[in-house]
Amino acid sequence: MVNFSQVSHFTLGAYFDPGPLRWLYFVIILSVYVLIVLSNLLLIVVICLNKTLHEPMYIFLCSLFINEVNGSTVCLVFIAYQILQDVHTISYNLCFLQIFLLYSYGGVNFTNLAVMSYDRYVAICFPLHYNTHMTLRKVTCLIVVAWLSVFVAVGITIVLTASLKLCGNIMDSVYCDNYLIIKLACSDATVNNIYEVAAATVFVSIPVLILFTYVRILQVCFSGSMDMRHKALGTCAPHLLSVLNFSFGCSFQIVQSRFDMNSINRVMGILLTLYFLTVQPLFSPVVYGLKMSKIKDLCKRLLFLSIKR
Repeated sequence: MVNFSQVSHFTLGAYFDPGPLRWLYFVIILSVYVLIVLSNLLLIVVICLNKTLHEPMYIFLCSLFINEVNGSTVCLVFIAYQILQDVHTISYNLCFLQIFLLYSYGGVNFTNLAVMSYDRYVAICFPLHYNTHMTLRKVTCLIVVAWLSVFVAVGITIVLTASLKLCGNIMDSVYCDNYLIIKLACSDATVNNIYEVAAATVFVSIPVLILFTYVRILQVCFSGSMDMRHKALGTCAPHLLSVLNFSFGCSFQIVQSRFDMNSINRVMGILLTLYFLTVQPLFSPVVYGLKMSKIKDLCKRLLFLSIKR
């Protein structure tokens, strides 16, 4: 038995020896990370530099892109480094920091998508009141609440888990997971489990609330003119696709960490684990850049000027 005071590091047991493919995996993960950073930063720069995009919808998008970069950086750089190591360990403190940043990424993504759905709801269902309702002050408050509320909730999770006595230090994962640490506990984890259930309930309710909002938006759209339908669907489709894609990735990660998934090929299991850390940050710039004409036109203009120079 390992006493909690003796646990100075955790071993990440999901890693395996890739043999001669080690450098190939490393280059692939690093390339994906660079692509994520560059694509999201491009849209952040486009939104920040163009005053025509200084509207609530694009400000929320900028917040989303910043979070995508943060989420990818949390794990992909660490995983690329771990692939090159023979011993796959992480220190106790760094493990909890990784959990905080990882859970914050997931939470902020959902809260950000929630305020974006609210913005679209006001814009489409109450267009005459949009400018007076969605002021810069209110937009700023919504973004601060979206980030801060998640930080507080995740912070409570970390404090509760860090207080547990541990009887092991091996996690079957490629990065630290709060639930897997709770499974290593040899002290009473009732409070942790209750808080986890409460957090999971909120986690499930947010995408449900977002989808309900878009159902209401679509009802208003289809009761209006054809032009209104096309315009509304053009701005809502990317948000809906993001919600569905990210919900799928997070749901699989939760299922994988809580149930026996040994029947899945180990490499496939790792790829699916990394789904919401790689596909969503790659997905968002593409879907918003292609679906939203303002962003698409400004990106083309910016890239054209860069090439011309």
